[in-house]
Amino acid sequence: MKTYKCTVCGYVYREEKGESRCDVPPNTAYEDLPDYFRCPTCNETKMAFILNTKQ
Repeated sequence: MKTYKCTVCGYVYREEKGESRCDVPPNTAYEDLPDYFRCPTCNETKMAFILNTKQ
C-alpha cells in the first residue's frame, strides 16, 4: 500500500490505515478518496498531496 504526503503540513495519508477523522476506512486507495477529501491536519484539498517516496 502507498502513502501520500500533504505538501503544506507534512501529514501522511497511509492507504492501509485510512483516516478515521474523515470516515475513510482502512485499505482505501488514494485514488478512491472522495474529491472533497481534505487534509485532517491543515484542511488543504486532495490536490495538495503527493506520492510519498520516502516510506
